Amino acid sequence: MVALDFNEAETIKSVTDYNYKDKQDDSFDISYGIDRHFLFGCGVSVASLLLNNPDVSFTFHIFTDYFTQYEREKFEKLAQQYKTQIIIYVIDCEKLKTFPTTKNWSYATYFRFIIADHFAGKLDRILYLDADIFCKGSIKELVDLTFAAGEVAAVVLENEKEWWENRAKKLSTPDLATGYFNAGFLLINLKLWAANAISAEAMRLLADPAVAEVITHLDQDILNILLVNKVRFLDKKYNTRLSINYELKKDFVSPINAKTVLIHYVGPTKPWHNWSDYAVSQSFIAAKDASPWKEDNLLSPTNSNQSRYCAKHNFNQKKYLSWIKNYICYYKFKLAEK
Repeated sequence: MVALDFNEAETIKSVTDYNYKDKQDDSFDISYGIDRHFLFGCGVSVASLLLNNPDVSFTFHIFTDYFTQYEREKFEKLAQQYKTQIIIYVIDCEKLKTFPTTKNWSYATYFRFIIADHFAGKLDRILYLDADIFCKGSIKELVDLTFAAGEVAAVVLENEKEWWENRAKKLSTPDLATGYFNAGFLLINLKLWAANAISAEAMRLLADPAVAEVITHLDQDILNILLVNKVRFLDKKYNTRLSINYELKKDFVSPINAKTVLIHYVGPTKPWHNWSDYAVSQSFIAAKDASPWKEDNLLSPTNSNQSRYCAKHNFNQKKYLSWIKNYICYYKFKLAEK
């Protein structure tokens, strides 16, 4: 494993700018870092922000290592539809593939470091969002936010105090006991991020085998270590985490309410999967229907893990024929994966 040396000329292979703004005024910059599996979700995430914030001028920056003609047409249509600007950066991510990954966290999780370094010295701040975050309200407070001295980022807490204390102990960082954040939402103060060399320090730690043995949440753990006491905690309405798989629990109560602005669909089941037919997915569906992806089908299972969850949800939804079909698919995938 080697530390990442961000060379912009070598890392960014191409840039495509879909700019359909009526006027080139100041914009609120939002970025995503995704692999091929999140392109659908990313497009609808962008649409959800545009749909719910018609009074905000946006520029969207999407960093990916996979972008076909199909996606080019969809994202250009989205920019045209909402008269906005969407810039696509196709990157070489071979070095990133040497860093730790899990079945739920791919090398794309490290794109946020390339994003922060790329915009250092070009923008004052940028909002990084995971592509499974969808908007259902106004983000005007984020647009108007002013950082206080020493604040490298604005973030949202994950879980409760017991979890923070667990991470503080596990990561040998006592001050994390007062708050551990989810890195799917990062409003970054780019000047201070660069001044503190956050990306370089993160990659250095990730390349250390001793550190890799301790962390369980990859770059999220690393960012919490590096940014401890350097962040502003925002209301959870800006990163309301929800697992659609919790619909399988009898006592599940949705955390989404009237105040929720950004919903973060964590876990393996996403709202673009065809077994996510629940009320909690409606913000995604509304944005999809108001986007160039409105005619696209939701995605079917592509492996045994997805087929298993699909079958469970089909049963929970009383779709018994689909339940049987997907359990058969599950066993077929299991045999093929051996």
